[in-house]
Amino acid sequence: MRNKGFTLVEILVVLVIIAVMLSMAVLSINVAGRDSQLHEESRRIVGLLDLLHDRALLEGRDFGLLVEPRAYEFLVYDNFRDRWQPFDTQREFRRRELPKGLSLRLELDARQVVLKAPPSELAADAAPPTPQIAIAASGEGTPFRLTLVRDATGATSVVSGDAFGKTKLERPKAPARAS
Repeated sequence: MRNKGFTLVEILVVLVIIAVMLSMAVLSINVAGRDSQLHEESRRIVGLLDLLHDRALLEGRDFGLLVEPRAYEFLVYDNFRDRWQPFDTQREFRRRELPKGLSLRLELDARQVVLKAPPSELAADAAPPTPQIAIAASGEGTPFRLTLVRDATGATSVVSGDAFGKTKLERPKAPARAS
């Protein structure tokens, strides 16, 4: 005579399947309210700006950050040519496109800056645009507030810098919920 019911192995298999499905659901809907791409890109900008600040002090050179709506680029001031040049000799300071769905907003002196994409074709001898954010050889910098925005949800993450070249990542803000 066979008992009706489930074996321990059957119950464990079902529990594992449910756990896997729940973890996939949590990751896909982001229950924690954290946008990992947004947070990662913000941390990258803070790290690169801190590294560039240290480099400016050590090398006695002026650096800058050129911000576009969906990209950013580091520049170095060339004293011999008397103009800003792309600082792409180092892999970490290359031009960076934001992941799809992210955009940038920039405030200088509590005023919103209109960000424009650079012309697609620059003449060979043309200088790149002047950076909005400067990091001087003395360690001083342009006070700024750079906001990364998730276009679909409105979630933001803010990177700010002061006149002493100190950058910080402000706590990410989830989008306001409609009631």
